Amino acid sequence: MAAVYQYDEIDRTFVNERVAEFRDQTRRFLAGELSEEEFRPLRLRNGLYIQTHAPMLRVAIPYGLLNTRQLRMLAHIATHYDRGFGHFSTRQNIQFNWPKLEQVPDILAELATVEMHAIQTSGNCIRNVTSDHLAGVAADELEDPRPWCELIRQWSTLHPEFNYLPRKFKIAVTGASADRAASAVHDVGLHLVRGPDGTVGFEVLAGGGLGRMPVIGKVIREWLPQGELLAYLEAILRVYNRYGRRDNIHRARIKVLVKSLGVDEFTRQVDAEYLANRAVAPQVADAAMARLRASFAPPAYQQLADHDPTAGAGAPFVAWYRHNTRAHKVSGYRVVFVSLKKHGEAPGDMSAAQMEALAGLADHYSFGEVRVTHDQNLLLADVPQHALRELHAALAPLGLATPNIGTLTDMICCPGLDFCSLANAGSIGIAKQIHERFDDLDYLYDLGEIQVKMSGCMNACGHHHVGHIGILGVDKRGEEWYQITLGGSATGEVSLGEVIGPAVARHEVAATLARIVELYLERRESEAETFLQAVRRLGIAPFKERAYAADTVAA
Repeated sequence: MAAVYQYDEIDRTFVNERVAEFRDQTRRFLAGELSEEEFRPLRLRNGLYIQTHAPMLRVAIPYGLLNTRQLRMLAHIATHYDRGFGHFSTRQNIQFNWPKLEQVPDILAELATVEMHAIQTSGNCIRNVTSDHLAGVAADELEDPRPWCELIRQWSTLHPEFNYLPRKFKIAVTGASADRAASAVHDVGLHLVRGPDGTVGFEVLAGGGLGRMPVIGKVIREWLPQGELLAYLEAILRVYNRYGRRDNIHRARIKVLVKSLGVDEFTRQVDAEYLANRAVAPQVADAAMARLRASFAPPAYQQLADHDPTAGAGAPFVAWYRHNTRAHKVSGYRVVFVSLKKHGEAPGDMSAAQMEALAGLADHYSFGEVRVTHDQNLLLADVPQHALRELHAALAPLGLATPNIGTLTDMICCPGLDFCSLANAGSIGIAKQIHERFDDLDYLYDLGEIQVKMSGCMNACGHHHVGHIGILGVDKRGEEWYQITLGGSATGEVSLGEVIGPAVARHEVAATLARIVELYLERRESEAETFLQAVRRLGIAPFKERAYAADTVAA
């Protein structure tokens, strides 16, 4: 069985009661007993949005972890309540774009049978906690962050003091030296680090976020004892809840408060709040954490030796192995990325048939566990190396083995104007245009790692600000145009991309990207220099000149 937190009786009772409550709220709304204004905050707290064509239901996948029973339930919902597919998001959640409003309580009831829900996946509350998709299997990990994610989930769900914050609030936790959770662009980022005395605690970042005002989070605590985590989070949220703006939705995130106060003053206020309430604040008991850690115990690994499965293998398997698998901290095993970026398909989309098939493969090859990545792919974390060829042969006909992880076509893409009522421009069509232009895998491999991230509006659900290449859809006099940024990154040396110039026409996006990467190939110092490194070395001026070599810009 996968290392997924198992509900206790309190969890089950709470989720079932919430389903019954929302069923009655929906009935009253459909009967005209609740107005849209009254129903809106109720539906949002249960993950239900009203989008362009139909309601959209966002289902929580805490820290991106699914067992196969849960994945099969998602396939069932896609088949019986939607149009046969779901969309995995950068929050490690899944969204259904076509449910009928009157059937949403039935969907939530079915989710509850497999310990899933949609609580706090929207609204001005603490959202789904995200984490490193390689948690528990990465060699660079100091400590598994998932028990801490679960602790925060339990603490934050319907927390009475923080249930109506000025704006939504997102927390990411990582325990590795490489930040694969994009924690620096969250409201709070938590890094498990070793303190001066050798004990493990938390480095705390606050005030990160994207959207209309992208900001990289600032370190406000270099080391916090583990037992003080909830007390310190409460202090942060209490300062935000007290002083965060509620008069302007675009200025309501904690990043605005940190910027307006200044990081030193914000930190001073948080520390003062923390110290003033430390005696009565929640403490994290060792016994409680021991129980949570037991929920994430490693699976029953076999004693296997490392070997190279590419010996004598064909080119398709070799390419997939090199690009879609990663090292595992246990010998004889490999981490496998399941690409949801097949060329020509909407990034992050997965059909019910694919979900069902992958559940079977996960049961057979990876201890019944599937993970959702921050980059809208899935992952099998514990595959024996000797089974990789069989697994590849099974994934390929399902369209889940495109060997493009980390390449330009492994892009993040929000649903855009095709579904979202907030969007200014389409994203899915642009993704397909890019796939068509960059369909040569050998060329993609020569380009190396390039992270393309695309959003259909300034809300930045596609994280375009931190893409090596960012694409933002904008409306210009009723037409769709696209603004290009270069040099962003959510990992390593975190940076925000810089706009290279005026937006380009819809039909020119892929051609513009082609000119940009052609310049990179011409000017890189060696094949070892990545696209991001070249942009930082050269600056954006030469890329801008090449991008606008043709007459493609907006008037």
